[in-house]
Amino acid sequence: MGVEQKLGNMGIVTAKLEDVVNWARTRAMWPMLFGLACCAIEMMAAQASNYDMSRFGMELMRASPRQSDLMIVAGRVSRKMAPVLRRLYDQMPDPKWVIAMGDCSSCGGVFNNYAIVPGVDEVVPVDVYVAGCPPRPEGLIHGILTLYDKVRKQKIRDWA
Repeated sequence: MGVEQKLGNMGIVTAKLEDVVNWARTRAMWPMLFGLACCAIEMMAAQASNYDMSRFGMELMRASPRQSDLMIVAGRVSRKMAPVLRRLYDQMPDPKWVIAMGDCSSCGGVFNNYAIVPGVDEVVPVDVYVAGCPPRPEGLIHGILTLYDKVRKQKIRDWA
């Protein structure tokens, strides 16, 4: 049973506004690269031809925060880099999302050090955590699909 059989000759399709907007948001996310350590190599590998994140609507990583709505923090964040990270996050347009990629950005990793932030969630709000040291490109893709599920479930009252 296709749509044509159910609708007949009317040619009308109905949908809820929040479903259409959330579908569009998931199909056109523009990630901003913020690679700080070895996790950045895995993030680049996820963008390359073997894993091809462009099939999820992410044709290329943006270097400008004003053109991106997804920040992927890949690697350890030092105390000196934290204000820069926050400034770039603040320059991103709403709605915006953050993925913490790797153990270093999630919880500080193996660096029990005063100079490393023990989790990027102290600087910016994180939507999805991707575990691993470094996580495989499949892990990043799974994190992106998890973020897609989260965005698809948003309600209109959550948009403000």
